[in-house]
Amino acid sequence: MTAAPASAGTRPEAPEIAVPRHVAIIMDGNGRWANARGLPRSAGHRAGAEAARKALRAAGEAGVECLTLYAFSSENWRRPKTEIADLTALLKFYVKKELNDLHREGIKLVILGDHTAFEPDVAKMVDDAVAKTAGNRRMILAIALNYGARAELVGATRRLAEQVAAGQLRPEEIDEARIDGTLDTHGLPPLDLLLRTSGEQRLSNFLLWQAAYAELLFVDTLWPDFDEAVMQAALAEYARRERRYGGL
Repeated sequence: MTAAPASAGTRPEAPEIAVPRHVAIIMDGNGRWANARGLPRSAGHRAGAEAARKALRAAGEAGVECLTLYAFSSENWRRPKTEIADLTALLKFYVKKELNDLHREGIKLVILGDHTAFEPDVAKMVDDAVAKTAGNRRMILAIALNYGARAELVGATRRLAEQVAAGQLRPEEIDEARIDGTLDTHGLPPLDLLLRTSGEQRLSNFLLWQAAYAELLFVDTLWPDFDEAVMQAALAEYARRERRYGGL
């Protein structure tokens, strides 16, 4: 059967392009980017902060509801103290510099992990930023700080066990929805796309529960070189994929 031609003066509607509601990024490659240029690793982290700004802007323009960035893992404490100090200083600088813009643009800041492990002034600064943006609704920026997926699952399990022990919850009431609502990501859209830069192909203890049916994408781009074009290419790749969730 031949489709009827469009009426004069009208154009056929463009097909709707699938846009992920929630994109998470493992930002990898700052050190290699700096080493390739004969620069200290701190320079790579500073360039990476600029890449985060570009990623957020591109995601927002594409209609992504939530962008989650893996900024500091629970394993990163093993790094040299000087690098941890540089990362902490960069976090403070980023929050001070970007907070007003995030708030003005209607972006809600959410923290995954235990940020209270940082110095008290850093933790308070993060708490204040979260409180200031709590009412924003245009988009969510989730930052994983001192985050590890295994620790997240252990914490959720303990909280549920405490509820059972207190008689507030029956074991048979524990299901996927109950666990999901106990994780750090409760209230965020389901994870649709998990992206890692720098060519490495592993999850590195990031969003293990949430990634169960997420699309995974590994790109060779080092994180400081990540820009709007890389984000757009990632979203286009997502749109080409067919998600079956175990079905046909």
